[in-house]
Amino acid sequence: MPTSFWRSPELRDHISRLDRSGFAVEFLRRNTTYRRDYARLQRRIGRRGVDSAAECAAFARRWGLCFCPCAG
Repeated sequence: MPTSFWRSPELRDHISRLDRSGFAVEFLRRNTTYRRDYARLQRRIGRRGVDSAAECAAFARRWGLCFCPCAG
């Protein structure tokens, strides 16, 4: 994402209204490493050869999340 986009008035207004967790979500959804890791998690779970609860817990610990994003 271009740096200039982060400086746009619309985005600045949007971000200024976010609470802490909302800001964290915005940060993570723009983080390519997080998105790549999440995609790998989904593929592993999709193959059904792993314990999905354990995989989600490990993912949450790795990213410092207080919840598991793949929880139903």
